[in-house]
Amino acid sequence: MSPSSTTSPAVGAVRTALGVSGALSLVIGLLILIWPGRTAEIAVGIISVYVIIAGLVNIAIGLFWRSGWARIGYIVLGVLFIVAGVFSFANLSATTAWFGVFIGTLVGILWIVEGVVSLTTVSHGTKARAWTIFFAIVSILAGVVLLFSPLLGAVTLFLLIGISLVVLGVFQIVRAIQFGKAA
Repeated sequence: MSPSSTTSPAVGAVRTALGVSGALSLVIGLLILIWPGRTAEIAVGIISVYVIIAGLVNIAIGLFWRSGWARIGYIVLGVLFIVAGVFSFANLSATTAWFGVFIGTLVGILWIVEGVVSLTTVSHGTKARAWTIFFAIVSILAGVVLLFSPLLGAVTLFLLIGISLVVLGVFQIVRAIQFGKAA
């Protein structure tokens, strides 16, 4: 069979994978754009479930560990994970806001560090010197702005992710439809 054949099982599998991933991207992107707060809460809820499961796993490891200190460490870590997960569920909207502030602050710090690192790589006589300095200044300024309003920055980044997922989902669905058709 030729690679351009639309009846090939491999082509059908790739087409299905592209279509499913495109549909998932589109749906998640639309959810972010239509209900950003609720979607963020669901994402934090999923993370909270993971934290509780990680806690249970750590407790199980601790119960079956031979060494005394490692056993105690795993059990204490497991309990802390479970407590964190339960507290997260107790007030999911506050946890979501805290998580947004945390992510916004983290990205702000990373942008400042990235700008400073870029400034340290500026070489005299290179064509990209001006662009590197410009990038560094913009990165540092953006990081500082994000540090002063981390939640707003996180919400903006979340909405940009939603827009990106919608656009990429549509393109992926179109690719799924077009994949394997003869040129």
